[in-house]
Amino acid sequence: MTVIVLAGTIGAGKSTLTGYLAKHLNTQPFYEPVGDNPVLPLFYKDPDKYAFLLQIYFLNQRFHTIKQAFYDDNNVLDRSIYEDSLFFHLNADMGRATQQEVDVYDSLLDNMMEELTYEPKKSPDLLVDISVSLPTMLERIKKRGRDYEQLDADPTLLDYYKKLNARYVDWYNDYDASPKMQIDGDKYDFVANKDDLNTVLGLIDDKIKEVRQVQPLPEAK
Repeated sequence: MTVIVLAGTIGAGKSTLTGYLAKHLNTQPFYEPVGDNPVLPLFYKDPDKYAFLLQIYFLNQRFHTIKQAFYDDNNVLDRSIYEDSLFFHLNADMGRATQQEVDVYDSLLDNMMEELTYEPKKSPDLLVDISVSLPTMLERIKKRGRDYEQLDADPTLLDYYKKLNARYVDWYNDYDASPKMQIDGDKYDFVANKDDLNTVLGLIDDKIKEVRQVQPLPEAK
């Protein structure tokens, strides 16, 4: 049994790869709630007002999803609770959250992460991070066509997208909750190219085999 979490910036292709990977592994995909998220469009209209509310909404959803995935012990997740802090602290650093909101958020996240240690599985088996350049990120955001994400509607989003994409470098380097691997989303266009998709699935298969070989045996009872 394997729990895999995908990571990556907006437009990296996480949802697409989640679906393909879940089918490839004959397991269940868990998608991030976006289309039915009532707060996300509000955030894009007024990020200063809705940044905290949006992150609490996402945090609650991601906590529920990771618990369910750990319990089932055989799933692929399109983003997870492990990335949550990256988004909120970026918004806070951009002046979109008060220090009191940051303190409340950090305390809540710490409590949730502590609760995960009581789940049947303590952490994912593998994190797959999709790394893309800013031009690729912007191209995919434009292609998927969500009105509130488009630079044509709000040119100030470019600064947010630049900072978000840049922060993923340090986030991936610092991530230590599980084994991890990185996919070059510029080199492998698994969204549009079947050969690239098969290559990426093969790379993930190889990493899963490697992880399983180095996992410690259960303690004798």
